[in-house]
Amino acid sequence: MTNAATPSPTVMTPTGHARAIAILGLPLIGGHVAQFTISLTDAAMLGWYSASALAAVTLAASYFHAIFLFGAGFAFAVLPLVAKAAGAGDNRLARRANRMGMWLSILYGAIALPAFVWSEPILLSLGQDPQVAMDAAEYLTVMGWGIIPGLSIMVLKSTFAAQEHTKIILITQIATAVVNAAVNYVLIFGNFGAPELGLMGAALASLVTVSISTIILLICSQRILPEQELFRNFHQPDWEMFTRLLRLGVPVGLTTLAEVSLFTASALMVGWISPLALAAHGIAANLSGITFMVHIGLSNVATIRVGNAIGRKDMFHLMRGARVLMAISLGASATTVLVFLLFPETLIGLFISPDDPDRPMILATGVSFVIVAAFFQLVDGLQSLELGLLRGMQDATVPMGVAACGYWLIGLPAGYVLAFPLGFGGVGVWYGMLIGLSAVAGALLWRFRRLTAEPHALF
Repeated sequence: MTNAATPSPTVMTPTGHARAIAILGLPLIGGHVAQFTISLTDAAMLGWYSASALAAVTLAASYFHAIFLFGAGFAFAVLPLVAKAAGAGDNRLARRANRMGMWLSILYGAIALPAFVWSEPILLSLGQDPQVAMDAAEYLTVMGWGIIPGLSIMVLKSTFAAQEHTKIILITQIATAVVNAAVNYVLIFGNFGAPELGLMGAALASLVTVSISTIILLICSQRILPEQELFRNFHQPDWEMFTRLLRLGVPVGLTTLAEVSLFTASALMVGWISPLALAAHGIAANLSGITFMVHIGLSNVATIRVGNAIGRKDMFHLMRGARVLMAISLGASATTVLVFLLFPETLIGLFISPDDPDRPMILATGVSFVIVAAFFQLVDGLQSLELGLLRGMQDATVPMGVAACGYWLIGLPAGYVLAFPLGFGGVGVWYGMLIGLSAVAGALLWRFRRLTAEPHALF
């Protein structure tokens, strides 16, 4: 058995690791960017439609993603299991993980659906502006039906990615993003003779595209991985794998939910200030989100490569790959910091119509948010990568506790105190997120170092 100090017989150099990460990671990053572009397109086009529509979709997207990404924990749990199976050449394990991942995702989606259908009273109880809450609920009533196909996509993407079939993910997500933009253009503004549906048009476009993407990936799974017969005996339960994914997926989902709900709660707090502040928050969050897709892709790569290294019992490979991934993540974050600091007004302006009378106020508020977002790119990217490394080791429970404490006991209270008692307003909420992310990044780095100091426990 190799360890952290002893290279495996086939040593990969840092350059080799960087090349392998790029080959695996670039399609994943591109796929995540294309997927996020769907939400970004909704925000951009609705921002040009009206500031009130942008505020509503900001609130709706925060609400939807908080519920959706908890369920995505089951798909994230599929990733390390299939990666380990690929490292060991075990097709049966890959099929079992994919099938039960789909079961759990469909079950969760069905349970979550009422929260979208009856979202308006929930949003009102959270202190949101009545008109914004009503408009957001209208969007969610349609888009909520996309949770089951959306979660199914996540499972299939994990199965493909864990076996390094990443190009199909990229191609599919680019195609659906293009379709979404085209349908948005037609339905939001009423172009080419279509009815002008505004916010409802964006919801319909997103639902159509997520459904198309699911069908495409289902067809591709049969053609790209025929030897695994991923949906053979799909109706038959596998309670051992079901329980295994449940035990791993719930902590992973709660970890993701802790972070996403920090952003959701932050949007709610900004919504207490004004609809215009919420619109500015939505723009800054989308800009930060599109750059964060790079780190999500790197996190997926980390999970896959750690899972494969553990399957081969190659600790030296694991550690060197982790160092290269961290260097790449920090380099990407530094680039984002420079862009956000140098061009904040230009970036915010892309989302606001030049004729909008509220443009100066949204610009001024949004710029202050983006400047803070620039600095938390460094820690946000680092904590995402660390989570990916730990998930590859199937370590989920401790990271869940770290995330919950960092985001909810540190970040959220700090944001509230800075925003309201201390009078910093919306930018105080963003400073709170920065504080919470920094605490989590530091704690997860300590956890990773502790686990890798005892490599025998990983095998």
